[in-house]
Amino acid sequence: MALKEEIITKAIVERFSQKFVKNLNQDVVIAGAGPAGLTLAYYLAKKGVKVSVFEKKLSIGGGMWGGGMLFNEIVVQEDGKAVLDEFDIKTVKYDADYYTADSIEAVSTICSMAMKAGVKIFNCMFVEDLMIDKNGICGVVINWTPVEMAGLHVDPLSVRSKIVVDATGHPLELLKIVERKAEGKLFTETGKIMGEKSMNAEIGEKTVVENTKEIYKNVYVVGMAANAAFGANRMGPIFGGMLLSGKKLAEIITKRINV
Repeated sequence: MALKEEIITKAIVERFSQKFVKNLNQDVVIAGAGPAGLTLAYYLAKKGVKVSVFEKKLSIGGGMWGGGMLFNEIVVQEDGKAVLDEFDIKTVKYDADYYTADSIEAVSTICSMAMKAGVKIFNCMFVEDLMIDKNGICGVVINWTPVEMAGLHVDPLSVRSKIVVDATGHPLELLKIVERKAEGKLFTETGKIMGEKSMNAEIGEKTVVENTKEIYKNVYVVGMAANAAFGANRMGPIFGGMLLSGKKLAEIITKRINV
């Protein structure tokens, strides 16, 4: 059978449109498809939560994708290894309580399992604003990344959500919008974004889990965004805390929305 280019085009446009329309009203919207965001999305979807992830870049994986300085290996400790084991990602013991994993295998496997669990990932889309009603944050306003890069004046679209999560890592892209536009203060000591401190892997790995929580009504932070928001240290290419942060927030949110 001869290929018809117009059918190929029609199939892509129609199928994408159907997928997009089905995800305009969510339980949870996550900004950022790094390791914490993807892990969070996976555990939420497994519990029956309707969740979408919007990733600004064309590729997913955040900092995990590149390993440490483009050496595509990551390090986890025992607790983080337990999460990788759930994904059936191979780890190799390097030293006492130090395990390595291939960063490409880790990212691709977590992404695949998240999507098979029901997560929808929309890449090359970023959150440019938030939806707010009398009850507070109620969704996100999105646009194409190339629109932003080109400096074009193109109106965005909106996605309604009960909860929004900043998983954008160091930049805190979603939370900066909250701080700038929403009424009231953030749930930090200063009421504002406190900013990340310099690298300390031991402290950072611990606090990234501790800081995984609600930071404004209906807004949560996960992964490196949590440490950057609450003024804790970065931890570099050790990723157990990121995975545990995603898993912890999934438990918090499922309780919150009574799944």
